[in-house]
Amino acid sequence: MVSAPKPQGQASRARGGSREGLNRAVHVRMSEVQRGRLLAAAGEVVAEVGYAGMSMARVTSRAGVSRGTFYELFEDREDCFLAVFDDTVAQIAAVARPAYERERSWREQVRGGLFALLVFIGDERGLGSLLIVDALSAGSRVLARRAQWLETLTGIIERGRLEVKGAREMPPLTAEGVVGAVLSVLHARLLDGDDRPLVGLRNQLMALIVLPYLGPGAAKRELERPLPRARRVSRRPVRFPLDELDIRITYRTLRVLAAVAEHPGASNREVADGAGIRDAAQISKLLTRLVKLGLTQNSGHGQAKGERNAWALTAKGDEVQRGIDAQVAHAGR
Repeated sequence: MVSAPKPQGQASRARGGSREGLNRAVHVRMSEVQRGRLLAAAGEVVAEVGYAGMSMARVTSRAGVSRGTFYELFEDREDCFLAVFDDTVAQIAAVARPAYERERSWREQVRGGLFALLVFIGDERGLGSLLIVDALSAGSRVLARRAQWLETLTGIIERGRLEVKGAREMPPLTAEGVVGAVLSVLHARLLDGDDRPLVGLRNQLMALIVLPYLGPGAAKRELERPLPRARRVSRRPVRFPLDELDIRITYRTLRVLAAVAEHPGASNREVADGAGIRDAAQISKLLTRLVKLGLTQNSGHGQAKGERNAWALTAKGDEVQRGIDAQVAHAGR
């Protein structure tokens, strides 16, 4: 049975609804791409001049993003710094949590998590300094978030009470003092610009951690442990897919790319309709630029032969589109 064609108004509304959905998706993609660029730039600026020198102008200039876009995404510079702080904590958790959870005993778990933390901070000293040094001079919101992070670390160390044998009681602030001592050592190393590998501190810091719970014998054994070889930790699991391309990232660029991805084989007019671009010359210009970048291809014969164009993503274009989607999904976690 053949379905009756939709009335023209209904079809138009359907296309409009699809376009609205595409535009919303592109807006999210664009926002996350710009947000990621600003976070990366803010981290670099803080590493160079500290939080005191982290101005909105420096961050936006480094990111290549407008002042207006910055204020669409962040309330102020403290809000931006807080986002970098949260992102850094998430990156550390992504490498430290698996190292912690794969072990069985409290002592082995702490050792594994600590080693992963030291590797990360050693590889990304700018982010490590942001987390441990610069956060202390930021605003009240950052200090409150830092306190939450310290509370998590303190809770992990506090489990050492279960390892205490006999009737020996531990002072209530033992775990908090241990965490403070560890961070104090790291703070000094980062602040002084000491370039010695931070993983070399693992045994000494572990001895400091276990001493109040397991005694001097356990602390001595930690000092004598061989150090495993450290593997470099990747800073960001998601790259910025359009950064390598010689093209300015705009809503129109992402809309066209998304429209071609959603409707392979679409003509110029169909791509324009999907992207919400009315100017035929503009859509032709954008598609030509994307062809030159190797992101789209035309499998039709084109208007020169009186036939429709048929646009689709190339393998590179598909990779870029998937990279953008992965970046958005990562940012939404």
